[in-house]
Amino acid sequence: MGRITVALIVSSWVIPISILVNSIVPEPYMDEIFHVPQVQQYCVGNFKSWDPMITTPPGLYFISLAYIASLFPGILFIQPLSSFINSCSISILRSTNGLLAVICSILVHDIIKSLNPSLDDKKATLYAVILALYPLHWFFSFLYYTDVASLTVVLAMYLMCLKKNYISSALLGAISIVIRQTNIIWMLFVACCGILNLIEAKKKHANNFSSEPQFGHFASSSSVKVNSNLKRRRSGNAIHTSTHPIHGKSLHQSTGLFSEIWSILFAAWHLKFELFVSFSPFFALLLAFAAFVVWNGSIVLGAKEAHTVSPHFAQLLYYGLVSSCFMAPIHFTTTQVTILAKSFWKNKPFSFLLCFFASIITFLSIHFFSIAHPYLLADNRHYPFYLWRKIINSHWSTRYLLIPLYLYSWASIFTLLGKGEKKVWVLVYFLASATCLIPTPLIEFRYYTIPFFFLILHCRITNDRLWLLMGFIYTSINVFTMTMFLFRPFHWDHQHGIQRFIW
Repeated sequence: MGRITVALIVSSWVIPISILVNSIVPEPYMDEIFHVPQVQQYCVGNFKSWDPMITTPPGLYFISLAYIASLFPGILFIQPLSSFINSCSISILRSTNGLLAVICSILVHDIIKSLNPSLDDKKATLYAVILALYPLHWFFSFLYYTDVASLTVVLAMYLMCLKKNYISSALLGAISIVIRQTNIIWMLFVACCGILNLIEAKKKHANNFSSEPQFGHFASSSSVKVNSNLKRRRSGNAIHTSTHPIHGKSLHQSTGLFSEIWSILFAAWHLKFELFVSFSPFFALLLAFAAFVVWNGSIVLGAKEAHTVSPHFAQLLYYGLVSSCFMAPIHFTTTQVTILAKSFWKNKPFSFLLCFFASIITFLSIHFFSIAHPYLLADNRHYPFYLWRKIINSHWSTRYLLIPLYLYSWASIFTLLGKGEKKVWVLVYFLASATCLIPTPLIEFRYYTIPFFFLILHCRITNDRLWLLMGFIYTSINVFTMTMFLFRPFHWDHQHGIQRFIW
């Protein structure tokens, strides 16, 4: 019932708001002026056409074609070409994302249940509905952008990996990359999560059945070694636990990051053949993507001069702060501040040293690797334009005064994730977010959507009051941004046409 309830609730706002958007904004707007004509070329069978200004692969266009064909299954027998062309109107194309938004909410519900099996279905439904309101995801559910499709397929890939269906997960990973090429990072992240989960499952399995002969020479011989080691340690009155990668203690209980890494590497070596067989589809996909990059000369398809890879380390700082603000009822509370303060004071020599080095790295990132892209400076239709102009760059000192907020945001994120995940998982998540965001020179909050969803799904928040408060914040932001988009148009002196505020 949870899936059906989530789908019905999300549909209850997707359908009417889509109708409203299409009635007020019937023409392509912003990036739609590139995407819509391109997919319409595909609708007439011109698959050799390609707009050089489009930077992403045509995955969304193929999804739209399949979607339109499913809407009108009798078209090919009645009026094969003309009807199909008419079906590729902007309202129908935008509805692709509306449908994907509903599917995405169902996937979120299933992921929540998979990560929290004991969670009540009503709570999972509530959380999935609130996440469907996440402003960056919600807003682009009504336009023809790649963001909703990208998030939906990435989450589907992750869900299949959680279900240990690695072939389906890799196939969905391939689809996600064809939608947006930077999803190769999240494909690797999902594969790493799958490897960690498989190793942990093998450890638990070996701990429960290490005495059974069917687990092979490795398991049985390891058990003998571990038992003899334990006996020797107990006889010496020492308090130790096994450090064997399969029969050792749970990674959740390990004492530090390096011990976790060592334990995982050691276990992975002994399970190398099983890991290779299970995750070979991901490896093959990685090799294929590397070949594409070499052939293309860049990860970007079109407009390469405007989307060159640049070391934009400040982007990771912006993401940490923006994500914390979208989770303000969790991060910016007296309870969370107290937890962080106690943790800092408990390990004060190390904490002071870590804070010092983090401050230096953050300062250098802002000073040398803070990029003001020409698109950001010239386009006042985007909200980041005003945040950059009114806050970050309002004075030369402002960007440095934000350092404590950046540090607090990431410290709070690490603390929340560390409560329910292995330290290695948190490290992999941070590296994936950094690899995805740092090379992007343009500040676009919609680039933060996928890492944000992985973040909030793994924070394991079960306080309904906090979720409801976030839902209220998301709804308020959505009402504001959609009102500004639809009912507060403006004109540029140097260009004809109506301009609208957008994320």
